[in-house]
Amino acid sequence: MSVKVDKPVNWHQIDPTEVLEKLQSSDMGLVSEEARRRFEHYGPNELIEKKHKSLWMMFFDQFKDFMILVLIAAAVVAGVIGDPVDTIAIVVIVLLNAVLGFVQEYRAEKAMAALKKLAAPSATVIRDGRPESIIAERLVPGDLVILDAGNVVPADIRLIESVQLRIDEAALTGESAPVEKDTAALGETDLSIGDRKNMAYKGTLITYGRGLGLVAATGMRTELGRIAALLQDQHEGRTPLQKRMASFGQKLAYAVLAICAIVFVAGLLRGEPPLLMLLTAISLAVAAIPEALPAVITISLALGAKKLVKQHALIRKLPAVETLGSVTYICSDKTGTLTLNRMTVEEVYTDGRLFRAEELPTAGLDGTGAILSGRKPLGLLMTALALSNDSRADASGALIGDPTETALFELARGKGYLREGLDKKYPRLAEIPFDSDRKLMTTFHSWENGRIISFTKGAAEEIVERSEKVLVHQGLEEIDRSKVLQTAEQIAGDGLRTLGFGMRVWEALPDPLTSKQAESGLALIGIVGMMDPPRPEAAESVAMCRSAGIRPVMITGDHPLTAEVIARRVGIIHGDGKAIMTGRELAELSLEEFEDKVEKIRVYARVAPEQKLKIVKALQDKGNFVAMTGDGVNDAPALKRADIGVAMGITGTDVSKEASHMILLDDNFATIVKAVREGRRIFDNIRKFIKYTMTSNSGEIVTIFLAPFLGLPIPLLPIHILWINLVTDGIPGLALAAEPGEKNIMSRPPRHPKESIFANGLGTHIIWVGLLMGAVSILTQILFIENSQTHWQTMVFTVLCLSQMGHVLAIRSEQESFFKQRSNKPLLGAVLLTFALQMATIYVPFLNPIFKTEPLTAGELAVTILLSTVVFLAVEIEKAVKRSKCTNQES
Repeated sequence: MSVKVDKPVNWHQIDPTEVLEKLQSSDMGLVSEEARRRFEHYGPNELIEKKHKSLWMMFFDQFKDFMILVLIAAAVVAGVIGDPVDTIAIVVIVLLNAVLGFVQEYRAEKAMAALKKLAAPSATVIRDGRPESIIAERLVPGDLVILDAGNVVPADIRLIESVQLRIDEAALTGESAPVEKDTAALGETDLSIGDRKNMAYKGTLITYGRGLGLVAATGMRTELGRIAALLQDQHEGRTPLQKRMASFGQKLAYAVLAICAIVFVAGLLRGEPPLLMLLTAISLAVAAIPEALPAVITISLALGAKKLVKQHALIRKLPAVETLGSVTYICSDKTGTLTLNRMTVEEVYTDGRLFRAEELPTAGLDGTGAILSGRKPLGLLMTALALSNDSRADASGALIGDPTETALFELARGKGYLREGLDKKYPRLAEIPFDSDRKLMTTFHSWENGRIISFTKGAAEEIVERSEKVLVHQGLEEIDRSKVLQTAEQIAGDGLRTLGFGMRVWEALPDPLTSKQAESGLALIGIVGMMDPPRPEAAESVAMCRSAGIRPVMITGDHPLTAEVIARRVGIIHGDGKAIMTGRELAELSLEEFEDKVEKIRVYARVAPEQKLKIVKALQDKGNFVAMTGDGVNDAPALKRADIGVAMGITGTDVSKEASHMILLDDNFATIVKAVREGRRIFDNIRKFIKYTMTSNSGEIVTIFLAPFLGLPIPLLPIHILWINLVTDGIPGLALAAEPGEKNIMSRPPRHPKESIFANGLGTHIIWVGLLMGAVSILTQILFIENSQTHWQTMVFTVLCLSQMGHVLAIRSEQESFFKQRSNKPLLGAVLLTFALQMATIYVPFLNPIFKTEPLTAGELAVTILLSTVVFLAVEIEKAVKRSKCTNQES
């Protein structure tokens, strides 16, 4: 069904009376016939999904990769030459990869399903002048909807009545505190969703109060619908590893076919039997293709994912583990990720002085006696923090309540002002609740000599404006408002949120109890400055990112000043104020204009979550790999578009989690950095496997290729090639997945996204070590072929096999000596097992006719082992040269 989209209207700018006119509705609601007609025009109030691929198509799409096609061809060839073991192994590997890919793609489709769950199942509307409950899908523009606490908002609604109405819009805006709503028209056109105080949006939750509103948009025309459309339009690209493997497989296939053709023709020209040369060429083709590579990749990724779960990172899509190693930018939320997500009082102004919170003295054990009777400003301020406070401690001691109030409660409790004792001594008698117009809250308590004390807290400028006196240790003095406001500005300048406290003593409760009477003629007792402080480990993690060539970026809906203070504390910015951009500035730039600046920006403040998508696109267009964090519904398109979408496990919505590649179980920035480290280790190990197996394959090719040109018979039989391919390549190669990370893993820049798998000397190493391995094997053949008492073919076979064992031990590190590395027990076990199996092919009698081998004498075996160490020693020398060059460059 097509979605009809009407011309958009800025409903938040229109007066409620005019809204009724534009929507052709009334305070009696729509009549049933008109509602039916509009339903036919606008369609159901639901999110519409695009047509998806069938499950079978999803599964068969997994076989389109070039490397997979090459492996299928290898399986067919192996079957033709009568080697079912290779055929079965390849088929199992291909099917395993297809199933994994299918599961990942199927899970990605569930993001839209999670989004649809946010839709309200029913709504209470006024139709024909009477309230009635209807299915939310039947809502139409112009419907008059009753909103109550606990309900999910069923459509985008322009409020025309609001009674202490508060709505949790975190899923759409990322702001955790519920928003207080009103009905007044707003002047600005380009207000963010969070600033449209007279609107209620589909999928958000009413936490308090009640209201009445007119449906302004339904279905795909709502803000939630717009996000659904964005989410479906974002297509995930292939990961760097997938791109590299496709290119690698293509080049390898062409090279193998060319070499096999040359070997076959060369053998025929030398007079070898055609059938033997055909089998040799086919065996060589099967051997040259590293069919264990997909298995190694899958095992490496799975082991990495398992390890990351223990470090509080849940990987939803396996390729994401390796992609983390390519990340050049980490765009992170501030609240809860870089910070503790817990408001904390940092500065206190009282008695004419400004204190750090930790500098304040602690009261006596009961926190209720001498300090109050002495009328000390600090004592009264701490008492106000504890008593004029609606938060509370549960049975475990954890604080429950508004984040600001829990911060005040915690400071008072930490300084010895215990709520339990104070409540008994100075019980609350009455209160005037907070509202957004006054920006104040007042509580009344029993006081000494039968009198009553009121504590008023709220915006610092409001408290100062209503104060006539200020309390100092000498007593009450006339207030110097300009001086106090200057101090408040100084606290705010440190990026802290300020809150003022005033007091007034009464002979009896004021009657009537009005804010106008009770909140005037105050005595200022203090101002506190608070913020959500950085996590202790955040600065270290940011520094690690910088040393690894990764640029950390903070994105927050918070005030630019607060964002800048946190960014400086954790080391994201250093002295450059131009590295900060607000959401309003970002909105004014086209994507092309923004791309010119995006790599210089380190902090985005007052940013709407949907602007994250613009940031991701701009960074990707500049050739970067981006990790993006998010927790709200509005973050889902950016998470899906990012190279690594990271959802919050604690605060994240189901939609953001389904759209992500990875979930932070602790919402901690440091966990992302750990995951990047693991991603780099995994890619290093995949490269090591490719280095190992391709060098082995090139050694086999050189051995078989050169022998005919030197007038020698083919040194290896097809069974030898397949044995080396299955056992010598496979078992130790798989064990490389367990190799620990190198020491410099987080002190080198990220890999360039377009970097070849053979970059940084890998291709050169494969060629020269393959040549050396082949040369040692050919030398063995030359030295012992003339001696009729020796078993030269068995010796060549064993030298090649054991040379590969030496090679796998030597390449565990790019530079560090084998003798200084941490142990890899799985690899050591694999090498010993492969050695034992190779010895079995030589010395177990019934295996000799199968493998065409003969038992070697002790002397022959000793020579064979000695020749096999040449490759190990040569690679160790290569690493020593690299270490020397690095030392010279550093000096």
